Amino acid sequence: QVQLVESGGGLVQAGGSLRLSCAASGGSGGSYHMGWFRQAPGKEREFVARISWSLGSSTYYADSVKGRITICRDNAKNTVNLQMNSLKPEDTAVYYCAASRAIVTSRSLSVPSSYDYWGQGTQVTVSS
Repeated sequence: QVQLVESGGGLVQAGGSLRLSCAASGGSGGSYHMGWFRQAPGKEREFVARISWSLGSSTYYADSVKGRITICRDNAKNTVNLQMNSLKPEDTAVYYCAASRAIVTSRSLSVPSSYDYWGQGTQVTVSS
């Protein structure tokens, strides 16, 4: 069982920056792709970014955040971070960290159903 705990959310003005962190524990012996999703009120949970488990740590971003958001991981510390710059009011949402077992292949890592474990979420509010 993997436990994920997000932190770093808050209130920021448009154009500002925030850094979200996800601390992972448990799941010993397994490899996991990690992703960030967000959910605004009345909307479905949507993909933000993901990073693979492998040494190369390939990344992939939603078009809406490309160039403004960077995902990175520190396997030694079991953390995944999301650096968010040039924030916009439309980035306001609850942000969730998620883990997908790498042993399960042929899954799209841009959909929530491909992830096996979720954190509780952290609120990000961007004021105009």
